[in-house]
Amino acid sequence: MTQAQSIEIGLVLYPGVQQASVLGLTDLFGVANRIAASYAQQPGPSLRITHWRQDEPEATPVRVFDNEASAGSVLTALIVPPTLAEPADVAPTASLTSWLREQHGSGVVLGSVCAGAFLLAETGVMAQRPMTTHWAYANQLQERFPDVRVDVDRLVIDDGDVISAGGLMAWTDLGLRLVDRLLGPTVMIETARMLLVDPPGREQRYYSVFSPKLTHGDAAALRVQHWLQATQAMDIALATLAAQARLEERTFLRRFQKATGMTTTEYCQRLRVGRARELLQFSNAPTDRVAWEVGYNDPSAFRKVFTAWSV
Repeated sequence: MTQAQSIEIGLVLYPGVQQASVLGLTDLFGVANRIAASYAQQPGPSLRITHWRQDEPEATPVRVFDNEASAGSVLTALIVPPTLAEPADVAPTASLTSWLREQHGSGVVLGSVCAGAFLLAETGVMAQRPMTTHWAYANQLQERFPDVRVDVDRLVIDDGDVISAGGLMAWTDLGLRLVDRLLGPTVMIETARMLLVDPPGREQRYYSVFSPKLTHGDAAALRVQHWLQATQAMDIALATLAAQARLEERTFLRRFQKATGMTTTEYCQRLRVGRARELLQFSNAPTDRVAWEVGYNDPSAFRKVFTAWSV
């Protein structure tokens, strides 16, 4: 297996972390790897699962577990698991918070489960953004972080570069969401079946047929990818995308295509078609309404794009 074929997901260990979720996520990703390998006609991407812990309060977190110790990979996501302690007792060190913020700044997706939301919110990256946690902790989270848009009616909130999951056992939903994003919907569904758990369908997004490349290492392109996913690619004007990337338009177009293998038009079309599939599968909305919902004013143009990416 080559280095490019490993996608690293890190689990953050902190005082009071729920060990069942740490081990459960490790096993879930391991099952997904075996299923992905069984489907592959040739060696494809696999998930490298690592655990990160601070050995000293102000030390930089280090890997203390690695299921592929000799493998090279790109750190793609860091998950803050839940804790059985009360949120008031969750006190991350300044160095851990800073490290998470730095990783996010370099393009790493951050995720939290249940009370892990408090540690994630401590980084500041959730300001003015939607976030979920256990319903019993909603008021505490809102009071402690008034600039976070707390929404505990949703089990999982995927906001592109940050993902939060609600209850204590919602680590299964978050784990399957990442499997869907990184290994594709088929592997995700089969993983859920193998583990006898419900796929994360309560937000009706797990049938996406598009698994974009996220391990290219271009932070500017990643910012745009995460933003497009969070906004469902409703605004795809070149000026808007270049502004999100913080690049001049011509430079942005070149770097985005190099990083993703697609033009911005192709990429946004695929995101929109994925959303349209969800609406067609899980609602009774007519095609013209679905076209409008995913950003197409011309239903005939939508049908052409939908057909082209559905072949």
